[in-house]
Amino acid sequence: MSGLLPRSLFGQTLLVLVAGLVVSVLVGSWIFTKDREQAVRAVGGLAAAQRITNLVTLVQDTPREWRERIVTGLSDQTFRVSLSAGPPAAIPAGDDAPVAEAIKDFLVDQLSLGPARQPRVSATQTDVPAFAGRGQMMGRGPMMHGFGGGFGGFRDLQVALPLADGQWLSVVTALPESGATLSRQFLLSMAIMAFVILLVSVWAVRRVTAPLAQLSGAAERLGNDLNAPPMAETGTIETRQASRAFNNMQARLRGLVENRTRLLAAISHDLRTPLTLLRLRTESVENAAERDKMLATIAEMDSMIGATLQFARDEATAEPRQPTDLTALLASIVDDLADAGFPVSVAPAAPIVRECRPGALKRALTNLLDNAVKYGKRARATIRLVSGAVEIVIDDDGPGIPDSEIKRVFEPFYRVEESRSRETGGIGLGLAIALSVVQAHGGQLTLTNRPEGGLRATVSLPS
Repeated sequence: MSGLLPRSLFGQTLLVLVAGLVVSVLVGSWIFTKDREQAVRAVGGLAAAQRITNLVTLVQDTPREWRERIVTGLSDQTFRVSLSAGPPAAIPAGDDAPVAEAIKDFLVDQLSLGPARQPRVSATQTDVPAFAGRGQMMGRGPMMHGFGGGFGGFRDLQVALPLADGQWLSVVTALPESGATLSRQFLLSMAIMAFVILLVSVWAVRRVTAPLAQLSGAAERLGNDLNAPPMAETGTIETRQASRAFNNMQARLRGLVENRTRLLAAISHDLRTPLTLLRLRTESVENAAERDKMLATIAEMDSMIGATLQFARDEATAEPRQPTDLTALLASIVDDLADAGFPVSVAPAAPIVRECRPGALKRALTNLLDNAVKYGKRARATIRLVSGAVEIVIDDDGPGIPDSEIKRVFEPFYRVEESRSRETGGIGLGLAIALSVVQAHGGQLTLTNRPEGGLRATVSLPS
């Protein structure tokens, strides 16, 4: 079930609002129909009771010999009136006592009837009025079309009321229960209201969640580029506070990295002076074998300091990004190494253009190819697109790296080989630099041992 729910904050918030909207529309429709039914019932009952009151008053004020003519003239298909000398036959008990009791109280109050002249009232729910003929019951009569059409049901109302001179006036009519509960106009109005509320909800949710999406994008850009532009401090108070805090954090991180880079460069630069003095003093050593060993050690230290300085300069340099054909870039690196006599090759591939820092990426790929040649005899490179991402794979035929050492080889100055010989191992900054460059592009650098032997370096760059 949870797999069907949206994962984004926008989707989940919108789902809650839409669900609330549906529930509110359904509940509102139910309340509306019930209220409308009660209103129609009250209006219909009041109108019928008022008509009966007026009829009783008219008949009582009219001479006895004229009453039959008046009653006959006022009686029709929807309001049947009759006079009798005595009380009519017993009126059946209705199934809607509240309506009958309300009409009875209204008649007693309006006509000021005493206990001896209590009316008899019965109200019964039915689909077709009791006085309708066969044709009318089938929906063909004028009464059904003129009076009952469009209503959901009726209440047969029967009233028998004693007059002052002993005659009884009987009335049979029908009260409309309610109209169509879901008319076309009602459904259209509810649909328009729901559509307007949905549009407003989408706009409101998008307005609330958009700053979070911007914050997420800014955090991703910061992970790839510490010098990315700061966030715009706009929106609500909370959004501006979050943007300001993020920008301050980015400034502090940039300051920390810059201070570290400057410190590293200063230390490396200052070490050159004592190394120069050591080299001068070593020249005065008479033992040639010892002098050569000392000079070799000083040269290795100087190489380490030079590489460290270069690493610090690269960290401090913010090379601009530009569209680059990565396939051509990799091929040029391979050509340069092959011209220098190294056993390297690259598989043919289609052009792949991406925005990158070409100088930094070239140095990272050069370090990986150089390591593959030094430790794996030869290097084979391939480049391809995998799910939209650029994947560069470099294979060698060397002994590989123990699984326990794979993570540690990315540490600066760490080498699996114990020897510090410049001919075999360098100083251990190549992979650290390559990892730093790839991560600065938002990518990943992984090393794996191939089943057939050798090491595989995989560079994955996002699209």
